[in-house]
Amino acid sequence: MLRGKRSGDGRRKPVAGLGTGGSPGPRDREGPVRYLRWTAARQPRRIASGTLFATLWLGGLILMPYLMSRAVDDGLENGDRATAAAWVAALLAAAALTALFGTLRHRTMCRVRLDAAFRTVRVVVRHSTALGAALQRRVGAGEIVTVGLGDAATIGNTLTFLGPGIGCLIALGIVAFLLFAASPLLAAVVLLGVPVIALCVGPLLGRLQSTEAVYRTRQGELASRFGDIAGGLHVLNAIGGKDEYAARYRHGSRALRDEGYRVGAVTSWIGALAVGLPTLFLAVITWIAARMTAQGQLTVGELVAVYGYTAVLNIAVSYLIECGDDIIRGLVAARRVLGFLALEPDTLHGEPGPALPPPDAPAALHDPDSGVTVTPGALTALVSDRPAETALVADRIAGFTGSATTWGGTRLDRIGIGAVRERILVADNDAALFAGPLRKVLSGRHDRAEDPISRALEAAFAHDIVRGLPGGLDAPVRAGGRNLSGGQRQRVRLARALLAEPDVLVAVEPTSALDAHTEAAVATGLAAARQGRTTVVTTTSPLVLDRADTVHYLVDGTVAATGSHRELLTRHAGYRALVARGAEEPGTTGPGPRAATERTGAAR
Repeated sequence: MLRGKRSGDGRRKPVAGLGTGGSPGPRDREGPVRYLRWTAARQPRRIASGTLFATLWLGGLILMPYLMSRAVDDGLENGDRATAAAWVAALLAAAALTALFGTLRHRTMCRVRLDAAFRTVRVVVRHSTALGAALQRRVGAGEIVTVGLGDAATIGNTLTFLGPGIGCLIALGIVAFLLFAASPLLAAVVLLGVPVIALCVGPLLGRLQSTEAVYRTRQGELASRFGDIAGGLHVLNAIGGKDEYAARYRHGSRALRDEGYRVGAVTSWIGALAVGLPTLFLAVITWIAARMTAQGQLTVGELVAVYGYTAVLNIAVSYLIECGDDIIRGLVAARRVLGFLALEPDTLHGEPGPALPPPDAPAALHDPDSGVTVTPGALTALVSDRPAETALVADRIAGFTGSATTWGGTRLDRIGIGAVRERILVADNDAALFAGPLRKVLSGRHDRAEDPISRALEAAFAHDIVRGLPGGLDAPVRAGGRNLSGGQRQRVRLARALLAEPDVLVAVEPTSALDAHTEAAVATGLAAARQGRTTVVTTTSPLVLDRADTVHYLVDGTVAATGSHRELLTRHAGYRALVARGAEEPGTTGPGPRAATERTGAAR
């Protein structure tokens, strides 16, 4: 990962005031209900507009049966065509207005949904940035995608219930009042029937919450596993582990499918009840009204009106049941988002107090945990048969992991993190390559002149990449560098790090994906480009090690020997066995006959 040069203090606080509208405050993180309330509070005008338009839309649907009843009773039954035509004209006008309000309702609630979804995406992205280097250790990429996209979309869908949901409740009250005016019995059926429907659906909603939570958790785990497999597919092929990991993924996929069936079973029952119960409700009320009409208690027009009112009631009750489904899903999604937001970045400052300034001039870095000392202005190499050990040392001397590391005699965790990020840069092979022109990919946030870019590319032996791409430096690079080979991506990352010109560059395995010829050129270019500047390289490549001023050989995470590459080859058997790679005799500085094949990828 290319890390460093973060603005401010480098630890952007994940919690912002509610007045900014950017991130939820502490109280809004206390539970999923509060979080949903926060997303709704960010757009009160839209929700109020959605409520108004939904109420007017449903009011129009209620008005039309009334107008139809007047057309029947006052016009058709009396044979008054003029009166019937007038009521029909009013009915057409009401239908046009109802269609308009329905369109405005839908458009407004789409905006509410998208705002809530993208606001959650922004919160997740900001918190991912705040976590920094801790992100990869805390959560997998698949989990982030699931939370940032799937759960964000679910939260957006949940908020669409607010406007129409409130409108439906208002519509229920209006329908009950109109039915009471026509018949108290019909009003009583409505007032008693709605709670009965709620009692029937309620237990299913509770079950949906538990099954949905399990499903979303397994979905995130499976997405992370897929990302791990895809990212390490080349390595898995090399060690013959592809089939085993594929079998594990199939097993996890089947488990997720079974869990999905359970969610689907509950959801299908809710959907069936959302259609069936209101329809049964409609049939009961229509039957009662028809009997009352036959007995002369209601006119034919009033029967038409009652049927229309009940049809609107059917729409409202069905929608409220669907709202319950959406709310349960939204609570599950909000709980997962809050779980991600609860992750804390690594604490770099071990002691309270004001941050100290960094050294004024190049100074030594010392990691007491490993015994590594980085001499200022020199090229220092770290070697271990366990790459994770040298990577951990790199994190400590760059301030990405809390430790007692010192910089110029001052503890690194007491120096302002912003200054550390500005002057110490860690570049490794997980560094993101964002989509865009190659020039921008290399330059980052700063505009760079042609000459510095050319020098960085030459040092990384990457000119052939520019020549091979149509458009040269202006050629588009896909997200993640998907249109580049593994070796090309590695050299682009190195060129970008060199172009940043940090005071201290820590390069983690910068030539692991290169063939021997390219590796030799990169080793020479790196040493020349960083001449007189502090540089740390973790590697086992003899081509790179031969150009290092100092080599630290680590065993079990601590320095076992220090010296030049040639000295260690001569006097340390463990080092020689690790880096010689089949060299014919001790002291040989070039790679052995297997060196060109012991790479994890091709340079071209």
